[in-house]
Amino acid sequence: MTRPVIGISTYQDPARWGVWEMPSVLLPAAYPRLVRASGGLAVMLPPDDTADAARETVAALDAVVIAGGADVEPARYGAVPDPRTGPPARERDAWELALIHAAIEEHVPLLGICRGMQLLNVALGGTLHQHLDGHTGGHGVFGDHPVTPVPGTAYATAVPEPIVVPAYHHQAVDRLGTGLTAGAHTPDGTVEALELTGHDSLVLGVQWHPEMGTDTRVMTALVRAAARRRTTRANAGPRSRPPSRATL
Repeated sequence: MTRPVIGISTYQDPARWGVWEMPSVLLPAAYPRLVRASGGLAVMLPPDDTADAARETVAALDAVVIAGGADVEPARYGAVPDPRTGPPARERDAWELALIHAAIEEHVPLLGICRGMQLLNVALGGTLHQHLDGHTGGHGVFGDHPVTPVPGTAYATAVPEPIVVPAYHHQAVDRLGTGLTAGAHTPDGTVEALELTGHDSLVLGVQWHPEMGTDTRVMTALVRAAARRRTTRANAGPRSRPPSRATL
């Protein structure tokens, strides 16, 4: 197997198909399509209930994607729920937070998408705006808006010019978590990408949904980081660590 294996977190919700109706592990097909288009192999990561399971899962992967979805429970960042915040998804919050911590601790490249970026911020002690008036998208419809990279960041290395991105969210990063820096903004100053600095693997989040567009560069950056990690481990053995600095 030569392509890096990219694990993507999933929903666990009721679903119905044919004669069946039962709890199911779900993921929009656009996520694995984007991974494949970017040179990786995609696997789904159903929720588990322990930090040990997250560490074992991450150890078997070359990179992790935390997918978009429901609002993060405000209690996770010490806030009282706003009436416009959606119902909590506690099991998913716990599982994905465990995946994020395991990926950072084990130096496995990580990409958070929309909710995934927000959860990355919360995992490192940051907070969220629970509602933005005039937020992008509504009633299940994606909207487009421009995003400008911050020079010198890992995101800017992957996508050096301003682009228009597909987005659907009403929450956003407020106070940045420990070690995180903004990698891109919208014209109104909303943080649209963030990344972990001083770390030797790529840890990146984007507020928009690259799987819903045609620009593959963000996912390609993750797949390349995953490929480097895979090669380093193969060459140096099971006790190896990634290179001293992640490059895109």
